[in-house]
Amino acid sequence: MNTHSNKTILICDDEPNIRESIRYAAVKEGYQYKMVGDGLVAYETACADIPDLIVLDVGMPNLTGYEVCKKLRQHPEMEQTKVLILTAFGQTEDKIKAFNVGATDFMTKPFSPRELRAKLNELLDK
Repeated sequence: MNTHSNKTILICDDEPNIRESIRYAAVKEGYQYKMVGDGLVAYETACADIPDLIVLDVGMPNLTGYEVCKKLRQHPEMEQTKVLILTAFGQTEDKIKAFNVGATDFMTKPFSPRELRAKLNELLDK
């Protein structure tokens, strides 16, 4: 097992089963985590305690993942924070929109646990 215990991931998805899948991958790789299910809470949580990585679902209540990412990128202290946008929509336009609001990377649902773990490590070990 890897030990990345000094790295924190903020898991933001309104679907409890998806949050749990991401949490499992984070724990399996030795990362710390926080979980939220609302876009506004995700934004407030990230601002209060800046994580190393935010896994951000697009379709959340109050603020979309795109809106959260765009707002976070307006804060200079968030420059080093990686943002992985998760969505069920994998069209080119969706990816472009994610990168235009400042996402570091993009992943479509459904995803395999192994793929997610590899992506978490790739983003946090760079």
